[in-house]
Amino acid sequence: MSFLAGFQPMTRRSLLGGIAASSALVMLHPFAARAAANQAHLRIMETTDIHVNVFPYDYYADKPNDTMGLSRTASIIDSIRAEAGNSMLIDNGDVLQGNPMGDYIAYERGMKDGDKHPVINAMNTLGYDVGTLGNHEFNYGLDFMFKTLNGANYPIVCANLTKGKLASDPKKDELFFKPFVIVEKKIKDGSGAESTIKVGFIGFVPPQIMVWDSKNLEGKAQTRDIVDAAKAWVPVMKEQGADVVIALSHSGIDGGSQTDGMENASLYVAGVPGIDAVFTGHQHLVFPNSKDFDGVKGADTKKGTLQGKPAVMGGFWGSHMGLIDLLVEKDGNKWKVVDFTSEARPIYHRDEAKKVVADVKDKPEVVAAAKAEHEATLAYVRRAVGKTSAPLYSYFSLVADDPSVQIVSNAQTWYIKDMLKEGQYKDLPVLSAAAPFKAGGRGGADYFTDVPAGDIAIKNVADLYLYPNTVQAVVITGAQVKNWLEMSAGMFNKVEAGAKDAPLLNNDFPSYNYDVIDGVTYQIDLSQPTRFDKNGKVVNADSNRIVNLQFNGKPIDPAQKFVVVTNNYRAGGGGNFPEIAADKVIFVAPDTNRDVIVRYIVAQGTINPSADANWTFKPLPGTTAIFETGPKARQFASAVKGAKIEDAGDGENGFAKFRLVL
Repeated sequence: MSFLAGFQPMTRRSLLGGIAASSALVMLHPFAARAAANQAHLRIMETTDIHVNVFPYDYYADKPNDTMGLSRTASIIDSIRAEAGNSMLIDNGDVLQGNPMGDYIAYERGMKDGDKHPVINAMNTLGYDVGTLGNHEFNYGLDFMFKTLNGANYPIVCANLTKGKLASDPKKDELFFKPFVIVEKKIKDGSGAESTIKVGFIGFVPPQIMVWDSKNLEGKAQTRDIVDAAKAWVPVMKEQGADVVIALSHSGIDGGSQTDGMENASLYVAGVPGIDAVFTGHQHLVFPNSKDFDGVKGADTKKGTLQGKPAVMGGFWGSHMGLIDLLVEKDGNKWKVVDFTSEARPIYHRDEAKKVVADVKDKPEVVAAAKAEHEATLAYVRRAVGKTSAPLYSYFSLVADDPSVQIVSNAQTWYIKDMLKEGQYKDLPVLSAAAPFKAGGRGGADYFTDVPAGDIAIKNVADLYLYPNTVQAVVITGAQVKNWLEMSAGMFNKVEAGAKDAPLLNNDFPSYNYDVIDGVTYQIDLSQPTRFDKNGKVVNADSNRIVNLQFNGKPIDPAQKFVVVTNNYRAGGGGNFPEIAADKVIFVAPDTNRDVIVRYIVAQGTINPSADANWTFKPLPGTTAIFETGPKARQFASAVKGAKIEDAGDGENGFAKFRLVL
């Protein structure tokens, strides 16, 4: 039994008591304080899903944001190191894309050989020991990725990304990066004696990059199942002398059954013999000590273990630093793990009024490393491209037809009609599928699009469309249009007729998979169960949530063919929408959806983003449902079309509650 039974990770107060590197009070981790002569404390610190957020600044809102920023996370590194006997720092991927600074570097400034990317410059000030790849590293293409990562002064590892076809044996794969590194780390034991421990780090990226970034990777790369790669390479690491094996898994935690090519495979990575600890990411969640993974078999959310192995997921955008503390013991010439703790330490908290309070300040070296690019990004995002006659907001994008989604569909339809006007598909009707990207949820109570009437700048377009997806179009039947919408309706819980204040939104369903299809009209019957599960498999074949589906005022013909314009993620199979895959694609654009929106605004001069209420909920007399959105939604509630919405007070974590009257 651990002598740390009952030990709790540091509280916020204890953190604040010893946060500054110059503070005389440093609370040593119990492993550091109690290690015996043949024992040592090794702390491994994780950043993950930084997404170019070097600064605590929301470029979309053009204002500071105390919940984010590597410069803030970095400021606690010195004190976190001071608590430990010995420490190492790793990054778990998704560094290069995710905010306008990333787009500015990729699309405006560019990356020539020898150029340094600001996020890499910032990370180089912090003494990382190793990093791995995230799926968003590939968004701007392989050439950009390699030029950028070449500037890192720490090694990058990835064991399941190959050059071309997979070999018959994972160990024979031709990899883009080393599958692992073994770092010989000098550590002091409990007596103060110094010796060397060999710490092996192996990295993994979600295999789904081959779908999500097929335009950049098809014919150039391939991915192997994460667990298969781990099983092949971990024994090699042990053979080469690794005392401790650490998995850098840019892959989340999924409690479902293990499948080949699994996206969120960290639970099963932990079960691979020889792996001692798992750093996770990708899902933008926190593990342990959060409710995000309650009920996942094999995940101990209190102790911080996956299949008994220590594990951590350190939030996103620098919101937390993931910490795994290992007590290692020397046995002959080898070290082994004999105890551990796990913690995700935040950089902020909410006070009694639910306002964000920063627990840390910026680290000056990190700020200086990217200051010039930060200023250039501000100028880039403030550039006006047109006007809007009405405000653009996404506060009600999950419960009613929404102006922020409407404008995306308007632009996509405008673009694809022009692109297909002379081809074989010119006579097919055009529909547009678009989803809200900023809809609260894990992003918090301020994570919404909010653009006032007047000038629209590039920052506002990036706010409407977060990702650098490219436009694609598919040809499908009316029956497949209905199934597309049935899958999308998984956004909602089943609501029994007559229920009072039933929970409306399925919190496990990502808002970016809630597609609204414009060009048809329809209603959603919440009293019906979902037809499909999250993997697109039929679970309720007789269910019909989508009712009164019409095209041109008449019931849709199940056999009629339609062009549906969307993005490369959805058209390539992202989200597991039934029958929507690469074989349906008839148009692959060279343009990003963002660029199309900018062109549309420029062409229109002044846009009218008013939603047309082409979808509503089917009335359920005497029934109400509750949902949460940002508190600023209150000023727009009366203007929502096609839905009756009432203020229902305050929610948790800064959200506001509203009642949908069905």
